[in-house]
Amino acid sequence: MDPLKRLPPPGPSRSTLQHSNLGVLFPGFAAKLNLLVDLLLVMSALLGSTVLMGYPHQLGHLDLWLMLGVAGLVWLLVGSALCLYDPRVSDRAPMDDLALVSITVVSLTGVLSVQRVLLGGELPVMALSVFPLLLWTSVLAARQLVFRRLAAREAPVDEALILGVGAMGRLTGEDLLKHGRRRIAGYLAFHSEQASSEVPGPVLGQVEQLEATLCQVPVDLVYIAGNVQKHGAEMQAAIKLCERFGIPFALPAHPFRMDRARPEASHVVADGYLHFVTHAPAPHQMAIKRLFDIISSAAALLVLSPLLLTVALLIKLTSRGPIFFKQQRVGLHGKPFDMLKFRSMVVNAEELKAKLEALNEQTGPVFKIRNDPRITPIGRFIRKYSIDELPQLINVLRGEMSVVGPRPPLPKEVEKYAAWQRRRLSVRPGLTCIWQVSGRNQISFEEWMYLDMQYIDNWTLLTDLRLIVKTVPVVLTGNGAS
Repeated sequence: MDPLKRLPPPGPSRSTLQHSNLGVLFPGFAAKLNLLVDLLLVMSALLGSTVLMGYPHQLGHLDLWLMLGVAGLVWLLVGSALCLYDPRVSDRAPMDDLALVSITVVSLTGVLSVQRVLLGGELPVMALSVFPLLLWTSVLAARQLVFRRLAAREAPVDEALILGVGAMGRLTGEDLLKHGRRRIAGYLAFHSEQASSEVPGPVLGQVEQLEATLCQVPVDLVYIAGNVQKHGAEMQAAIKLCERFGIPFALPAHPFRMDRARPEASHVVADGYLHFVTHAPAPHQMAIKRLFDIISSAAALLVLSPLLLTVALLIKLTSRGPIFFKQQRVGLHGKPFDMLKFRSMVVNAEELKAKLEALNEQTGPVFKIRNDPRITPIGRFIRKYSIDELPQLINVLRGEMSVVGPRPPLPKEVEKYAAWQRRRLSVRPGLTCIWQVSGRNQISFEEWMYLDMQYIDNWTLLTDLRLIVKTVPVVLTGNGAS
């Protein structure tokens, strides 16, 4: 029997089970709470420095409260740009934390000083000079004494697949579990290796089954823990496959044994591997992109709340069924999530789909009909102007989607993808992308996939901004929608 067919869903890692008696926190909890507390500390330090320096009468002045708003925004921007709250680097060295917090505090103080000079604020210079010391001390104390310990109790953020069940593969798995960085999805053995019960994870089969494994198991990273002399051809094939899928992978940093030599930059190979990705990582730009997603989605939900409530009421009054339609979609690295939409079809739309397959007007695995009989009258209007997509702002806020990125596909569509098409799952899906501003349903499936690859390979923050600007007239005119 194929071991992949009887594979249970990925469960908690050994490190997670070891901490279960303490209570395991969800991934990213410490970073989110840390951000909230730091913003409160920024406000407290600014107000506290004003009071400590003997200027309590300043608390009622407008310029102080304007400074509070600017301080919070600047702290968010600088902290995000420096990846200060990235849960994937929760094991950062204490001295690195100290350096990053210091840079953020100095940057914030500089901006507030410039604001005071340019706007002629009434906040005394003495109060502003005490502010960085209060903020630096309190933020560092909270991070070192509380949040580093909380982060150690979080469940791993990523799923890792390890190729190789020999000594290197076993030690790699044990290191991942020890530091709690990643959950082990499983192992694949090289041809000359014998599966061992000592490896800290399930053995899913042979390396030759890598493509089938990546199609069935959501994986964030592949560790290729092989010996170049023995497994060189299999390692090369695995690299090519990871590149086609867009899956990050890691290769042993030390294929040769050394007694005295040490890497010049040891932090690059901290886990003993060189890590590779198939597109420019740009961590600081990605942090700013995520910050933009949070702020824009929260603001849009607030501003559009009257429209959202009106549409919800119309859907409830004009057709039978729930207001929202939850549909499972495939997200980053193949991880499923429930995408939200306003319901624009009749309740039994999925049952009727099988009868309408012959009328499909879209090429490839995607199902689209211009005059779909399953769509309700109000549904046709909200689909034309993409109003039915607005609840996905909640998905963006939760981190399952981004404002800009390839549209999240259905699991049945992903099953029909060629290997190169699965690379579109290597980035977070979004509300809009090149496809939405290039004709939408008027272009073929193949062209759609190539446009998504173009976005992935050439992504910048400026690209996202241009796509957002281009999306607005497309949505307002309903161009290409069905």
